[in-house]
Amino acid sequence: MNSNVENLPPHVLRLVYKEVSALVADPPEGIKIYPSEEDITELHTAIEGPEGTPFAGGIFRMRLVLGKDFPAVPPKGYFLTKIFHPNVGHKGEICVNVLKRDWKAELGLRHVLLTIKCLLIHPNPESALNEEAGRLLLEDYAEYESRARLLTEIHAMGGPGGTSGAPQDPNDGPQPKKHAGDPTKRAGPSAAAVPAALGNGANGASTTSSNSNSSSTNNVAGKKKADKKRALRRL
Repeated sequence: MNSNVENLPPHVLRLVYKEVSALVADPPEGIKIYPSEEDITELHTAIEGPEGTPFAGGIFRMRLVLGKDFPAVPPKGYFLTKIFHPNVGHKGEICVNVLKRDWKAELGLRHVLLTIKCLLIHPNPESALNEEAGRLLLEDYAEYESRARLLTEIHAMGGPGGTSGAPQDPNDGPQPKKHAGDPTKRAGPSAAAVPAALGNGANGASTTSSNSNSSSTNNVAGKKKADKKRALRRL
């Protein structure tokens, strides 16, 4: 989305900056704030999955976008972390009354964040964006809980396949292979050793061939002598 900084009046920008600064200094419990220095109209947050829910242990990244008519019009909320929840659409859009008909300009961003966190505890299947999650919540809670927990473990708990609100350690993940010349690696046969080995093999083959030829010559000579002796006896 495009920035709305230029579209908001100066007094609204001052109010937003003041409220965001207060949120950073004193964030709601279980919520971290990551304001953008370049665009105050887009607020990134990380919400801890509440205990006792299928989302417990997960960190769910979310963003609030303030439109050009804020605060007369509520901000729009989006989950950036995949989540199986009746009130979160497949593109991350959030459906909650405080972001619609119940919005009042004086409510403020803190109230919005707390309401969205409460939505993780008390989903509302009556205004479901994810119809399958809403149906399972009403008809088969065990299956709903299992699906929601699975996506939490995959996408919200960090690790190789997951995403979280915490910055990723550059040392995480596979490390580059060491160079072939690393002295800690066991050395293989050197280039000089190969010709030497080939040379030894050639010399050995030559010696064997010479011995074989000499033995063959001796056998022929011995056979001729025996033939001569037999011929003399006949005489």
